[in-house]
Amino acid sequence: LETGAGFPFAINNSTGWIVVASELDREAVDFYSFGVEAQDQGNPPMASSASVSVTVLDVNDNSPEFTQREYGARLNEDAAVGTSVLTVSAVDRDANSVITYQISSGNTRNRFSITSQSGGGLISLALPLDYKLERQYLLTIAASDGTRQDTAQVVVNVTDANTHRPVFQSSHYTVNVNEDRPVGTTVVVISATDEDTGENARITYLMEDSIPQFRIAAETGAVTTQMELDYEDQVSYTLAITARDNGIPQKSDTTYLEILVSDVNDNAPQFLRDSYQGSVYEDVPAFTSVLQVSATDRDSGLNGRVFYTFQGGDDGDGDFIIESTSGIVRTLRRLDRENVPLYALRAFAVDKGVPAKRTPVEIQVTVLDVNDNPPVFERDEFDIFVEENSPIGLVVARITATDPDEGTNAQIMYQIVEGNIPEVFQLDIFSGELTALADLDYESKAEYVMVVQATSAPLVSRATVHVRLRDANDNSPQLKNFEILFNNYITNRSGSFPGGVIGRIPAHDPDVSDSLTYAFEQGNELNLVLLDPHSGDLRLSPALDNNRPLEAVMRVSVSDGIHSATAQCTLRVTVITDEMLSNSITLRLADMSQERFLSPLLSRFLEGVAAVLATPRHRVVLFNIQTDTDVGSARILNVSLSVLLPASAHGARFFSSEELQERLYLNRSLLAAISAQRVLPFDDNICLREPCENYMRCVSVLQFDSSAPFLASDTILFRPIHPVTGLRCRCPPGFTGDYCETEIDLCYSSPCGSNGRCRSREGGYTCECHEDFTGE
Repeated sequence: LETGAGFPFAINNSTGWIVVASELDREAVDFYSFGVEAQDQGNPPMASSASVSVTVLDVNDNSPEFTQREYGARLNEDAAVGTSVLTVSAVDRDANSVITYQISSGNTRNRFSITSQSGGGLISLALPLDYKLERQYLLTIAASDGTRQDTAQVVVNVTDANTHRPVFQSSHYTVNVNEDRPVGTTVVVISATDEDTGENARITYLMEDSIPQFRIAAETGAVTTQMELDYEDQVSYTLAITARDNGIPQKSDTTYLEILVSDVNDNAPQFLRDSYQGSVYEDVPAFTSVLQVSATDRDSGLNGRVFYTFQGGDDGDGDFIIESTSGIVRTLRRLDRENVPLYALRAFAVDKGVPAKRTPVEIQVTVLDVNDNPPVFERDEFDIFVEENSPIGLVVARITATDPDEGTNAQIMYQIVEGNIPEVFQLDIFSGELTALADLDYESKAEYVMVVQATSAPLVSRATVHVRLRDANDNSPQLKNFEILFNNYITNRSGSFPGGVIGRIPAHDPDVSDSLTYAFEQGNELNLVLLDPHSGDLRLSPALDNNRPLEAVMRVSVSDGIHSATAQCTLRVTVITDEMLSNSITLRLADMSQERFLSPLLSRFLEGVAAVLATPRHRVVLFNIQTDTDVGSARILNVSLSVLLPASAHGARFFSSEELQERLYLNRSLLAAISAQRVLPFDDNICLREPCENYMRCVSVLQFDSSAPFLASDTILFRPIHPVTGLRCRCPPGFTGDYCETEIDLCYSSPCGSNGRCRSREGGYTCECHEDFTGE
């Protein structure tokens, strides 16, 4: 037998019996397997082996054992029969052991029973309990396998039954609380009653739903706020409040608490926008709506009723009003964007609570432009000074206007509307730059007057622009040859000689800013002509006050400091005599002036007269030029002259007046052709107008005035001798007196002689011849 120490079996070496060598315990080892060898005594010995299996069979040698020695349980007295109290459990190490359970003691009045169930003992209530009779049971439970047993203690405490539930006085409560009450304010205390005692009567309060604004004290039922209330968020709350006792099982009652939040004026009106923007054209009529503001107030009633006002704010100096109920902002009068382009108004929304709450809002009103302002020039007239000879294309000025409007309404276009013909200047349509397009010559034109127009359609403004050229010394003085024709009529009157200024040198400088100086270069060594070197004024020397004719040729110069010019001055002194005057005539020239006749027609006129009379030109003496003032607006020039007879003639030295009239009148067409002047019929007899009365006879009397001033043209200084025509009235024969009112006997002087008889008649007499006589 192959074994080890402690092996519970042994074998007899001789017989082969296997025996138990030590105590067996099935609960420790229930099966053994080992080998057995048989060996003979031969030599060599022979052997054989076999396997042996031994199963240990069970015997009831172990008692059941409870898993715990004491058990405890609590059971309400009102527990129902059959109620499971608890389960006890025992263990038996023997195999195939069946454990049974029973209450061996303590089961007063057999209130409990026990049954085996799933290897345990289930204790159940067999009869109703009565807390007033037994409050505790001490049960002994036995567990048996049929032979052996074990016991355990079970303590069952009977508790009082919670037979009454808490009861609220009402199933619904309603309370009011102002929304402005502080957190922690007790709103109401809710209480319930319970007829039980002890723990079963101790009530705990709770809210079924979690409403964060409120909490309830579990012990007292006091409902308090734990957040600020806001009527505007929620006007009422309904709380489900439960009162629960501490019995087993717990019983409860539920009531509903309605909390009504009362509104107070705790909210100011709120505008729908932080600010408002609007726009309106400046030409709209008064009371035009611009925009509408709107505010709400979360309060209720009067506390939430809102009206609008500018009072205490800004109404744009009275330019706007706001309707109190609608919030519509309107214009109160016509606006002017150019004065106020943007209004920053401030309005208020005010509720009707006490005290009232008000909220401001900023209102921005943009005044939109309309083209209601014409462009405005800085001034009505512009004076622009430009140097002459400035280059073409030079911007001489910038003429601008301003328009208080804005945007496209303020766009201005410029143009020249008057005074730029021919086109000397150009005005830029947008910038207003005035540019010269042609050479600017002061001497050609010293000033340009234009009318410029600024247009902001359809509105226009105009201004006058004076472009004045500044003269530059770019021209030489201009001086022509000229003559001084001095007709010197010697009379007995003193003071007829012209002692003052007779004229000035006919020089001209196109440059008006130049200062000229004058001088005689030659021919005036005797100082016959006196010259002012600065003004150019001329005077005649008193040495010329005599009866001698004279002709002198002189050289005159004029200078502007840079340029100079010279010319010839011829002085002719003609002595006018009474014989010359008495044989003179006066021609009447149509449509003629003194200046035009002197330059350039004088020379042609003298040539024409000389040609008609077939005499040399130097024999024609013209001593007077005078405008006829008796013919109204007609331009008639009277020219007086006399003509010397040819040298071969005997007797009279001058053509008689009658012959001059006849020959010039008959040949006036030839004279007009040569002189380029139209000669009118003679009208030098003042008696043609019949100025005398009472048949008085008119006799013309010619006198001459030698004090007339010099006449000037651009080439001649002419001293005229003015004829002064007078008349005398003579009585007809046979009358005398101041008015010829006295008749005279013309026969008084015997005008018929001795051979005739004188007979008076009106206006004269008649001679009657004696017999045998005849004749006048």
